[in-house]
Amino acid sequence: MEERVCPNCGGEESTKSGIVKGRQRYRCKNCKYHFTVSRLGKKIDDYYVTKALQLYLEGLSYREIERILGVSHVSVINWVRQHKVKRPMNSNYHPTYRILTHDELIKFYQNAANLKGAGMVLTELGDKYMLIRWERFRD
Repeated sequence: MEERVCPNCGGEESTKSGIVKGRQRYRCKNCKYHFTVSRLGKKIDDYYVTKALQLYLEGLSYREIERILGVSHVSVINWVRQHKVKRPMNSNYHPTYRILTHDELIKFYQNAANLKGAGMVLTELGDKYMLIRWERFRD
């Protein structure tokens, strides 16, 4: 059985004492103090939040970010709203992305034709790399 520590006296002996707002309430046997244990929610690492916001700013859709990072698109939407991130309005460029391993990335950069005619951003995704290119729309 998991022991609860009293926030008032630090005592480790407690008993269940009802439910308040859907949470279990406890009573300390030493000081008779009533307390509830704080919830431990699921927290996503800040690395994924930062990467999701970067990819959003690079022009990827929510569902594309979901596929790349493995995080729900609804979470990405909530992070964008929470951090009040706005995408720049520039319709002259179209981003395309590729997921590459280290060896594939080296081969990509060795070909001079891949380096001309577009802007590029390289970002790390775990053990792989994401290469984002912007190419101008041809009118």
